[in-house]
Amino acid sequence: MALRVKRQKDERHLHSIVHRLADIPGGVTVNIDTLVPGTILKEGTVIAKGENGMYNVVKTATITKAATTTDTDYEVSKGNNFKVGDFFAAKVGAKSFAITAINRDDPEKDVITLGTTLGAAVPLGTVVFEAKAESTGTASALKHAPLAVVGESHDVEANENLFASAMLIGVLKADTAPAASAEIKAAIPTIIFI
Repeated sequence: MALRVKRQKDERHLHSIVHRLADIPGGVTVNIDTLVPGTILKEGTVIAKGENGMYNVVKTATITKAATTTDTDYEVSKGNNFKVGDFFAAKVGAKSFAITAINRDDPEKDVITLGTTLGAAVPLGTVVFEAKAESTGTASALKHAPLAVVGESHDVEANENLFASAMLIGVLKADTAPAASAEIKAAIPTIIFI
């Protein structure tokens, strides 16, 4: 085993968890193949049980600028876990299309570009999510079934395992936690957002 020296500048993380009542014993391994190396998996991020004992991130973001019915660029909050190729939707049961580009250069927002417009106005504050597959009709749904939330923030590093605690029952501050839509909150009723 070789000695590895790593130099980095830590960012201040706002804590979202107010109270923990139950965790998954021993924590979980989060699948980083669907995440972007160099980003942060934030405390309070919703996760779902995946395959081979791994857990997947339920990817969400908040719309920071209202979009029209013809827009293909959608401005979203920083700190989201979307990547090119994910299917993007603004409403369960509505259209979803693949992300073709993401501009993360602006310190205030990310701009997600789709190959095709969602065809509907997307109001400011809407929680967008990763859908199961492309839907040109009215069939979009959450890609993963929410189960728990990550108990602390972690850096996402390429070729590294990401172990995290997973809270099943507890209380989160909604204004500092990653975005969660009404459907996500309904799927994890033991997590209270205040």
